[in-house]
Amino acid sequence: MSVIGDFKSVRRRGLGVILGAAVLLAAAMPPASAQKPPDPVMLEALVKSSLLTFNDANITGNYTVMHAKLAKPFRDQFSPEKLKDAFQSFSQQGIDFDIIAALKPVLSEDPRIDDRGALLVRGYFETSPNRVTFTLDYIQSDGDWKLINIHVKVKPPGE
Repeated sequence: MSVIGDFKSVRRRGLGVILGAAVLLAAAMPPASAQKPPDPVMLEALVKSSLLTFNDANITGNYTVMHAKLAKPFRDQFSPEKLKDAFQSFSQQGIDFDIIAALKPVLSEDPRIDDRGALLVRGYFETSPNRVTFTLDYIQSDGDWKLINIHVKVKPPGE
């Protein structure tokens, strides 16, 4: 057998081992329905990080960092400029809710994973005089939970 023949044989076996490992790894990953929301400490950090990044983008008018923290499908759909346009009315109001960094979020429902594998988080921060209410959806992207949907209201409680 020639050296080239041996190299091809080793390369084929190596590729087979890699493909076999990839299949085993994929089989070991839980389906979306088996995923669980992050523990309470990680969930709080996720919510605060998302909302404070959103707040900073609105205050500075620079949506580049927020864009970088979004899930890939969301990043592909919305450039930093499109995010700026989408949140223009929010940022024009000059709302700054960075106080949430010192508060615990109150969840209005238990976080859950839907049938798409998205993590749904709903709640508010008891700020005064206005309450910061949020609806956040995340998917696994680049190995972490990343935003695919954000909806924030800053209004008096009950409104």
